[in-house]
Amino acid sequence: MPAISVHPEGWKPAKGYANGMIGEGRALFVGGQIGWNADQVFEAHDFLGQMRQTLRNILDVVETAGGTAADITRLTWYVTSKQTYVDNQSEVGRTYREVMGYNFPAMTMVVVAGLVEDEALIEIEATAMLADS
Repeated sequence: MPAISVHPEGWKPAKGYANGMIGEGRALFVGGQIGWNADQVFEAHDFLGQMRQTLRNILDVVETAGGTAADITRLTWYVTSKQTYVDNQSEVGRTYREVMGYNFPAMTMVVVAGLVEDEALIEIEATAMLADS
């Protein structure tokens, strides 16, 4: 059963995220992923390119565990530049939908001074609820 979005009555619609998610099944916790490929090489050096690869990496882990983007219930984003995110919001939304479709889990974004990998501009960790098998 896919996760169900929770939206309190009377609240303005959430834009690009859910306020809460209800999931059932096995919990999958995906460690922070960054924008490098399977060989740990950064092919993209811009925010949107790294974001796309980061989301693909998350989806690869979820799919390897038997899930889909619809099973992702939470994403925590760590970005090194709030301004870059704000300046590219429409492209961020388009890039997100290209990889994750129209699945909008609970999300948090945190601006950080830096990430462990110096080239990384973004890191995202995820939680997914997978069907019992």
